[in-house]
Amino acid sequence: MSLQRTWPLLLLVAAGFVHWLLTRQPSAVDPGPGVLVKSVPEQREVVKAKTIQYQEFELTPLASYRLRARVLSRMDYRWDEGAALSPIDLALGWGRMSDSSVLEQIEIEQSVRFYSWRVQEFPIPRREIERSSANTHLIPATDLIDRQLRKIAQGQVVELSGYLVEASREDGFHWRSSLTRDDTGAGACELFLVEEVRF
Repeated sequence: MSLQRTWPLLLLVAAGFVHWLLTRQPSAVDPGPGVLVKSVPEQREVVKAKTIQYQEFELTPLASYRLRARVLSRMDYRWDEGAALSPIDLALGWGRMSDSSVLEQIEIEQSVRFYSWRVQEFPIPRREIERSSANTHLIPATDLIDRQLRKIAQGQVVELSGYLVEASREDGFHWRSSLTRDDTGAGACELFLVEEVRF
C-alpha cells in the first residue's frame, strides 16, 4: 500500500486515539450498600457580590454552596456552547440517593446537560428522588481544581464547595444556576463555581 493511501488511515487512527484520550473517564467505583451521605447541601445567599472575570465570562455569585454527595453519573462536554465554562456535569445524590441498594433500582442517564432517571417500581418516593439528587454543571475555579474534578468517578463520594453563579458573555450568552433543590426540568440544574474539592 502506498504512503499516499495510508495517510488517511493513519490520521483516522490518530484522531480516534486523541478522542479516546480526551473523553475517557475514571472507572466507576462501588462503595457498597447503605446511606453514604446523610447531610443535605448547604446554601447561603450572597449579598452584593462582586462579579468574577472567568475567561470571556462574567460570573455573579448568587449563593455560597457546599455539599457532600455521591456521584450518580458523570458527563464531560467539549463541543457544546457551555463547554468552555463548564466542562463537566455531575449528577449528585445524598440521603437515600447515596445508597447502592436504592440506586440499583434506578436507571440514571445524562445527556445534553440534563440528568434523567427511570424506575420500574419506586424504591423510595418520587419526590424524595427529585429532592435528593441534582444535575450540577461544574466550573473549575483553577487549573488545579480542573485536574481534581477530572479524577472524580461515578460512585465516589466527594465534597465540593464554592458558589452558585450566574454567567454572562458579551455575545449575549447567559446561564443561571438554580437556587433550590425542589425544582425539576429545564433550569433546575446548579451552575457551580467549584473552589475546593475533597475526596
